[in-house]
Amino acid sequence: MQPIFPVPLLFLLLAQQSVWSSTPQEPKVQGSPPEISSLHHPTWSLGLQLYRSLRTNGSQTNTFIPPLLLANSLLALGGGAKGSTVSQFHDLLRITKNENVVGETLTTAQKAVHESNGTSYILRSSSALFSKQAPELEKSFLEKLQTHFGMQHVALEDAQKQSDMEKLQYWAKSGMDGEETAALKTALEFKAGAMILANALHFKGLWDRGFYHENQDVRSFLGTKYTKVPMMHRSGVYRHYEDMENMVQVLELGLWEGKASIVLLLPFHVESLARLDRLLTLDRLEKWFGKLNSTSMALSLPRTKMSSAVNLQKQLAAMGLVDAWNETSADFSTLSSLGQGKLHLGAVLHWTTLELAPESGSKDDVLEDEDVKKPKIFYADHSFIILVRDNSTGALLMIGALDHTDGPAIHDEL
Repeated sequence: MQPIFPVPLLFLLLAQQSVWSSTPQEPKVQGSPPEISSLHHPTWSLGLQLYRSLRTNGSQTNTFIPPLLLANSLLALGGGAKGSTVSQFHDLLRITKNENVVGETLTTAQKAVHESNGTSYILRSSSALFSKQAPELEKSFLEKLQTHFGMQHVALEDAQKQSDMEKLQYWAKSGMDGEETAALKTALEFKAGAMILANALHFKGLWDRGFYHENQDVRSFLGTKYTKVPMMHRSGVYRHYEDMENMVQVLELGLWEGKASIVLLLPFHVESLARLDRLLTLDRLEKWFGKLNSTSMALSLPRTKMSSAVNLQKQLAAMGLVDAWNETSADFSTLSSLGQGKLHLGAVLHWTTLELAPESGSKDDVLEDEDVKKPKIFYADHSFIILVRDNSTGALLMIGALDHTDGPAIHDEL
């Protein structure tokens, strides 16, 4: 489908025509992030497997998960397990010999995320272990949960008027500093002895160069629902690659101070993301990232906010975490002296919100386009995939899909 340029972008292209027809200059990417060289951080394998598993039957839309937070909470709970239960946690996180190596890798990434918060992005998150009518947990475990993993422990008591899910939903909203959260599609009921891993995260990237935006420049977004959405625009030099065989554009957008970057995967044409979801493997992503080159670009992105809520029980069980869910075979006896047969994993829940907004990380950002020649067009008016990467550690902070925006509907679903 040929892109329909919004009026401000057409004006921008015409206004810079004389610049683009002049003598070519070497493109420069100011404040560009380090090149993505490898995807060996354990969060990539875990994140990709879970994302593809969630998307297999097409029931999940606008799906977002934070692999670093998930890996961190799974490692924390695995520290309270024994026997085959702990072995399955280790296999899931690819811990072969030394648990401390993976632990240090995740801790380093968590520290980097904390240090980048407020510069490269605005991030609000919370992680907790909830327990339902469970035996008393070891104090040493709870202390490590708080000090080393930054996780709360919350007991779900029957005496309170709210249901368990209402409490969890309220906790998720509070953990994202009051951001509205998506609701789980399936209601959950927890048995006595159930433990619930929960993570909540709100993410808003702050660009190295801000976008033009006009709220009245409302355009069509042709996703699984046809909706209206404000578009924001920018021209400049960005790292970009076109895979002609698989018909997808790969674009890396640096965040302020280069501490993190957002990668967008946009199909050439309007289509569901089912085909692109199937293409997502570590090898293919590494190939795409290795071919990114500095390119003159004219960008248009939707200004939108996406929310997702998922329970990963089925996906994690399919990946080999089986015993932890079984009330009989789950062995959490390190977590509690009464853990054997009295404690089991009831759910792994994630609430995630990602915001695409025009602001950069600089308070003095001046919206001036770079001198670019014959730019390629990246017009994101249809479904695309989003990846957020920490550049200092290589960790995958977030992976998700924008299938549709929440603007006013203009058409029936595809």
